[in-house]
Amino acid sequence: MTAAPPGSRRRGRFAPSPTGPLHFGSLVAAVGSFADARAAGGEWLVRMEDLDRPRTVPGAADDILRGLDAFGLHWDASVWYQTGRTEAYVTALERLSAAGLVYACGCTRREIQLGGRPGPEGPIYPGTCRRGLPAGRAPRSLRLRADGSEIGFVDRVHGPQQQDVARAVGDFVLRRADGFYAYQLAVVVDDAAQGITDVVRGADLLLSTPRQIRLQRHLGLPQPTYAHLPLALDASGRKLSKSLAALPVERSDPLPALLAAWRFLGQCPPPEPPGDVAAFWAWAVHAWDVTRIPSCITHPAVEAAER
Repeated sequence: MTAAPPGSRRRGRFAPSPTGPLHFGSLVAAVGSFADARAAGGEWLVRMEDLDRPRTVPGAADDILRGLDAFGLHWDASVWYQTGRTEAYVTALERLSAAGLVYACGCTRREIQLGGRPGPEGPIYPGTCRRGLPAGRAPRSLRLRADGSEIGFVDRVHGPQQQDVARAVGDFVLRRADGFYAYQLAVVVDDAAQGITDVVRGADLLLSTPRQIRLQRHLGLPQPTYAHLPLALDASGRKLSKSLAALPVERSDPLPALLAAWRFLGQCPPPEPPGDVAAFWAWAVHAWDVTRIPSCITHPAVEAAER
């Protein structure tokens, strides 16, 4: 694994899951991460998080890339695909296993739901297989022992964060029962390998960040800065999806959605309407202000579109 050396150029990234075309919620994350990297004079990369193959839609990755290009979100290196990164995840898992941090788990989701106490992201794993698989049980997943001190970090939007991973989540999965590597492991390995210095993404991943920092420390990897953007909600208060007709992400006329995403992120509007996407970004990279991003987990997208 290679990482950017200390003091090197700032580098951000956008890492969508190719489960459908680019929608407004994804556009917000792309705009925020792109503007943040460019405002710092840094690079911006794109990585397709396509590990969850049953959910991956054929052709969606290419469609997302065409959408990014139409919105002036141009990346600085070849696009990475997690399905081609298995060897790196195997190596990381072997290192964790050699340190005695990983164990096999034979529990089903149903069993964890029945035996785990409620947590902020669902049932907390009760540690059933921590001391070895119960008699007659076959291994299904691999888990990381979550013991250790509390993890603290400062989010650039939400401020100081603190979490006891063992109490809030419990021992968490690194390789799933279906054989695919878990998001938490893959994102840590890939961010380090791509030299990502600044992670700007949706607030649905704020509670995942301490797990990722735990893995970074175990693997001796650098810790990037984090900024978590509010999640776009539709008029009914549901997390925005690509099917929301009120906010289409239209490639043939990109400025309206681009400006709506900019407003959604709390940024000052351009002094005059930009003539095209290139004119918008020529102004926007100098106007970006991370301190103006709403410090909330969710935010109505419709309001941004109507202003």
